[in-house]
Amino acid sequence: QRVRTAVFPVAGLGTRFLPATKAMPKEMLTVVDRPVIQYAVDEAREAGIEHFVFVTGRNKGVIEDHFDRQFELEQTLEARGKLEALAELQQDLPSAGQTSFTRQQEPLGLGHAVWCARELVGDRPFALLLPDMVFKSRPGVLKQMMQAYDVAGGNVIAVEEVDPADVSSYGIVARGAGPDTGFEITAMVEKPRREEAPSTLIISGRYILQPEIFTLLGEQTKGAGGEIQITDAMQRLMDRQRFTGVKYQGRSFDCGSKIGFLAANVAFALEREDIAGGFTAEIRKLGFVLPEEARRVSAKR
Repeated sequence: QRVRTAVFPVAGLGTRFLPATKAMPKEMLTVVDRPVIQYAVDEAREAGIEHFVFVTGRNKGVIEDHFDRQFELEQTLEARGKLEALAELQQDLPSAGQTSFTRQQEPLGLGHAVWCARELVGDRPFALLLPDMVFKSRPGVLKQMMQAYDVAGGNVIAVEEVDPADVSSYGIVARGAGPDTGFEITAMVEKPRREEAPSTLIISGRYILQPEIFTLLGEQTKGAGGEIQITDAMQRLMDRQRFTGVKYQGRSFDCGSKIGFLAANVAFALEREDIAGGFTAEIRKLGFVLPEEARRVSAKR
């Protein structure tokens, strides 16, 4: 079946960004001038998603407001002739009826957050996007995954390569037959020791899952960290259905960490025509040399 629905778990407390996230959801922190959650929604829209399901928590109402119209602001922009800004706001909005919001009332883990969306998703395959992960890729990561899904069906997971020393921090997949654009996943291991890891391919926060995952999540007992883990349910589902891995083309930024968030801001700012020149000048004032300049100096030597 065609994948029309995407789930965005946005109930997390964002404790790594306190005090900034004391009153503002971490998903509304901006990479340049767009909230982190907007990047995930844009990626989903590019891939053909038509229904956007947000699993929220307390104090997350601003996310719902962000994906709604603000008539006073629109009228002000129009009156002041700021038509380009107005057009951008309107372009970012999903159409009426395309967004749904449900609550995760207890912080019981990612698996539980996904389970909370079961009634809104129904008996159809769906995409799962973790908003903390922001990607620079063309086409978007989810669109690359959709191409693999059209071929293999089943369940699809985006993966990327990491240094062997870092595998104990991630969920790792074992690679079977097939190309980078769609290979069989034969096993998953959550945060293995380096010597026990089946590969250096980590799960990267993008999934296409079949609805049977909801039944397994409903039966799931608490796992690592005392939470209901999505990986545990996927491991059980793997006994019944195919899982395909896509080693996507692009670069990821973990905006749930301060380093990843700052790196994303720099990377996206440097590719923006309207601010790249001024931002580059400010970087030089701080005494830093950009990679392109370093290469030119090295070539002259």
